[in-house]
Amino acid sequence: SFTVMSITVQPEGEEEAVTIFQEQKPNSEFSCRPLCLMFVDESDHEMLTATLGPVVAERKAMKESRLILSIGGLLRSFRFFFRGTGYDEKMVREMEGLEASGSTYVCTLCDSTRAEASANMVLHSITRSHDENLDRYEIWRTNPYSESAEELRDRVKGVSAKPFMETQPTLDALHCDIGNATEFYKIFQDEIGEVFQKTNPTREERRQWRSTLDKQLRKKMKLKPVMRMNGNYARRLMAKEAVEVVCELVPT
Repeated sequence: SFTVMSITVQPEGEEEAVTIFQEQKPNSEFSCRPLCLMFVDESDHEMLTATLGPVVAERKAMKESRLILSIGGLLRSFRFFFRGTGYDEKMVREMEGLEASGSTYVCTLCDSTRAEASANMVLHSITRSHDENLDRYEIWRTNPYSESAEELRDRVKGVSAKPFMETQPTLDALHCDIGNATEFYKIFQDEIGEVFQKTNPTREERRQWRSTLDKQLRKKMKLKPVMRMNGNYARRLMAKEAVEVVCELVPT
């Protein structure tokens, strides 16, 4: 994190600088800005790499060095490992040099396109890696096979900038929210239809329960139905207000 402590201006012809801003609470969460998140959200790739470049260089130097400490009279050797985890999709795309979220190459973990992903909703595997992304960037930059733009893009699978910080594939907070909300969205429908009393509800019955839930959420919370669960919808659906609204529809 970093904090702007003060801002001063030196007026022309004046000997002393004038302070126009002084941070009153330098240790508060409002003034300490997480550097990575701020630059991913607010800047372009060039600004991000320029700002975080020294951090990456320092990490690399530490990874290639050894720390030797004397413990209990014996010399012990330690190595450093950095694991970048929990980044959301936008940040992973920035760090790993991938195209933005509207890309045909929809996944940050594998080479799947939107069409392939929609046709295959079951079998998935993590195939992308930081080193592979670096190799693909070099191919993108040099075009060694003299391919057309479309052929080259297909070869590098959506890598269009130089990856500069390694990320480890894990589930981030956004997708935890989406996963939880998706499950509760189903539970809400089951409770509305009292599924525990029915042996095998028909598709039409389930469609009716979903329609009832969507109408109630739209009416009471101004929450419009979505084709695919997103973060904003998920967080609102998991709020206490949503539970109270749904409870109005539960018969018992």
